[in-house]
Amino acid sequence: MSSKEEIRKWIWQHKNYPKFSYDKGKLSTLISEIEYLRGVLDGYSKLFNKDDIRKIEIDRLTDEAIHTSLIEGEVFKRESVRSSLKKRLDKEFDARSDKYATASTDSLIEILLDCSLNKNPLTLERLHGWHNCLFEHSYSKLHKINVATFRKNDDMEVISGAIGHERVHYLAPPSDKIDEDIKSLLLYCSTEYENIYIKSAIAHLWFVIIHPYEDGNGRIARAITDYILTRGTTFTQFKLYSISTAINSDRKGYYDILDKTTNLFKNREFNITSWIEWHLITLRNAMQSGLKSIEYLVQKAKFWDKYREYALNERQIKVINKILDIGSENFEGGISTKKYISLTKVSKATAVRDISQLVEFGCIEQMEGSSGRNTRYKLQMATKKDGSEIYF
Repeated sequence: MSSKEEIRKWIWQHKNYPKFSYDKGKLSTLISEIEYLRGVLDGYSKLFNKDDIRKIEIDRLTDEAIHTSLIEGEVFKRESVRSSLKKRLDKEFDARSDKYATASTDSLIEILLDCSLNKNPLTLERLHGWHNCLFEHSYSKLHKINVATFRKNDDMEVISGAIGHERVHYLAPPSDKIDEDIKSLLLYCSTEYENIYIKSAIAHLWFVIIHPYEDGNGRIARAITDYILTRGTTFTQFKLYSISTAINSDRKGYYDILDKTTNLFKNREFNITSWIEWHLITLRNAMQSGLKSIEYLVQKAKFWDKYREYALNERQIKVINKILDIGSENFEGGISTKKYISLTKVSKATAVRDISQLVEFGCIEQMEGSSGRNTRYKLQMATKKDGSEIYF
């Protein structure tokens, strides 16, 4: 082994890059599970009218915008993102009276909408357009950066740690390699006939490896993932799940697997199967979560079909909708007088009266094993043949 070969540390220095090696057979079970989940999601989408589907799509796009930013430590208010989306997607939304949307959320939404609605091949112009949306004011925190153009520096590092104790996780390829590498990536995205789930994982990783911009590479990599996955949607314009939400829930795992994959000291075989597997598991989790959210909407509709004729007050409706929106199993501890007061800001006497009425109407029932001051209630449930619970 020559001295030059001995110091090869990063994946782009491997002689076979960018002809990535992976074991497709090891991924077949995960792909089958994902295809099944996508089929279920597509089936559920037929149950809703266009307005209801649009509300679901807005919720998932909102999640995507918030969480792709959170992964990078940038926080957006949910009402700001929703307002930016509604301006573009809700024909009934009064944008002139809106007080929540910001220039930053408007720009981020432009990226997500372009990923989903623009089915044309991915081009260099589109990548630069996305980057411009992220950094319209040419600044990343304190630092002025070049926007909508590739970096010129050769020492682009991914680091973490306190000042004086930094740890280098990755060194990107020299700037003179970027143009050729991006050209190959864009050609791959437009012409490769690989399974779209594997393809989205490879494109994501490949863009992160190139790291062509001074900042924003992670968000654009996830946008490319969205672009590829959205081309596989069937019955809706947008995905009914958010992969960035799933990634953000395992952010440490995300950075760890990227670290292990891009470092040749840790990935001597130049094999990206583990990265694709992690990506597919995360995608499966995202679809499962999206499916749960849709099931909650179905359950909510069924519940109110049964109880819409009852004279419930605004407080009671608010509490029940809170539970239905997140799912009864996620409303820890059930309904208590204290929790009811916290949610509705009423007196104890009013809370007790409201809860008693809900019990009388059959909307809620006392939880087994609770009594006295510790009495808890849950929504009245029905049971499927398999023993699982559903709302009436």
